[in-house]
Amino acid sequence: MPELPEVETTVRGIRKYVVGKKVADCWTDYGGDYHKGKDNIKDKTFFKNFRKTLMGTKIIGADRRAKNVLIHFSNNHTILIHMKMTGHIMYGHYIFDKKKSRDQWSAIDEGPLQDPFNRFIRFVITFSDNTQLVLSDMRKFAKVTLIKTNELETSLHTEHLGPEPLTEKFNLEAFKERLSKRSTWPIKSALMDQTLIAGIGNIYSDEILWRAGVHPESHFKAIPAKQISLIFKAMKETLKKGIDLGGDSMSDYRNIEGKKGEFQEHHQAYRRNKLPCKNKGCGGTIVRKIIRTRSAHFCDTHQKLFV
Repeated sequence: MPELPEVETTVRGIRKYVVGKKVADCWTDYGGDYHKGKDNIKDKTFFKNFRKTLMGTKIIGADRRAKNVLIHFSNNHTILIHMKMTGHIMYGHYIFDKKKSRDQWSAIDEGPLQDPFNRFIRFVITFSDNTQLVLSDMRKFAKVTLIKTNELETSLHTEHLGPEPLTEKFNLEAFKERLSKRSTWPIKSALMDQTLIAGIGNIYSDEILWRAGVHPESHFKAIPAKQISLIFKAMKETLKKGIDLGGDSMSDYRNIEGKKGEFQEHHQAYRRNKLPCKNKGCGGTIVRKIIRTRSAHFCDTHQKLFV
């Protein structure tokens, strides 16, 4: 699932390519009885109003909140997209073939957009210049909804979210205060709790704790102050590195140009089960363990357990 660095990379791409563009049409093949009456485009009635609201408006900006992409329009409305397991947003020239039973949208542009992982187009915004912003989502888990921009902070989609970890005001004391709310949880689980800290998921929690040398089952209340500071520092550095490398594409994620990120080439723990630890002089091995239903990858030697 795309985490903070992948979503931030996507938002920066949207700002680069589509701000100022005018909406000519919207399309989706999401749908189904399960979603009837829900406030997302998978409900046909909702999508009809969604499309009507956006027609003729311009994109004026884009932001990120936790793992959500926020696309702002000139009529005081914002599309919120949570890409979930297999979603990613791209921009280019596409054609529609209604004769096809699936994968009806195809990229015209040669290059990365032709990547097979980019073919599962579920949602399309067509602009007046006949370019498209599209959402590829193989498993159809993504969430797309429309919210009044001035109601974003109180929306049920965002009101529960914790603070953003890369802001200057999110300092060490704020970090400790948030984690203290889950003082007996495994530290990996606490880092991933979106109500405590926004945007961290499975990949980056593994990498953060590897860098800090702390076992993922450690309890916050038992972790020494020095190690808490190391986790905080590792969090900032790891997330920034993820952004600098364009996100992680070990699975489905691609950026707005359809390209892979590079963070997966720098994994120290995530999905390195049974491989030697890269920590210099450590001599340990990366192991995998299920912690509160989620996979954790960590070094069995240099990552110390505090309980």
